[in-house]
Amino acid sequence: MPTGHAFMAMSLDGFVARQNHGLDWLMKQNTAGEDHGYDAFFSKVDGLVMGSGSYKTALTFDAWPYEKPVIVMSHSLTNADIPDDLRDKVFLTSLTPKQVMHSLADRGWRRVYIDGGKIIQSFMRGRLIVDMTVTLIPILIGEGKRMFGTLDADIDLELQSAQPYPSGLLTLKYKVL
Repeated sequence: MPTGHAFMAMSLDGFVARQNHGLDWLMKQNTAGEDHGYDAFFSKVDGLVMGSGSYKTALTFDAWPYEKPVIVMSHSLTNADIPDDLRDKVFLTSLTPKQVMHSLADRGWRRVYIDGGKIIQSFMRGRLIVDMTVTLIPILIGEGKRMFGTLDADIDLELQSAQPYPSGLLTLKYKVL
C-alpha cells in the first residue's frame, strides 16, 4: 500500500483555513526568498488526495496549482463539478481512506500527498499517514477549519526537524509512530 504524507500550513492557533475555507491570512505572509520545501516534497509524491473544501478553494486560484493527479474525496460532488480542462487531472471518489489507498496501490502509486484538514484527520485516524510537515504561521485567526480533530486514541509523533525562517514561520517535520 502507498504511504501517506501531509504537508500543511497552520495558524499558530491550529487552523488551516477560515470557516469559509479562505486562505487570505496565509497569502499575506511576507516569505520572499524563503524555500519552505514544498517543491522538493511535491516532487516525491505520485499525486494528491484532498477533500471537497480544498478542491473548491484550489479552483479559485488564478491557475490550477497541481501538475500531478488529484483525487477528491467527496459524497456530494459530481463529474459536472470538474471543469473540462481538469477532467484528465481530477478524479472523484467516495471511498474510505483505506479503500482510496488500496485503489492507489492498484494504480502503482507509492507516495500520496494527503491535503486538507478533514482529510488529514480521517487519514490520521486510519493510521495512513507516515509523516507530516507542518509550517506554523505566526498569526492567530481565532476560528476556522482545524488541522487536527478528535481521535480514538493518542497518535505519537517523533520530531525529525525544526526549521525557523526570518519571516517568523516555523516548519516542523514529524514521523508518525
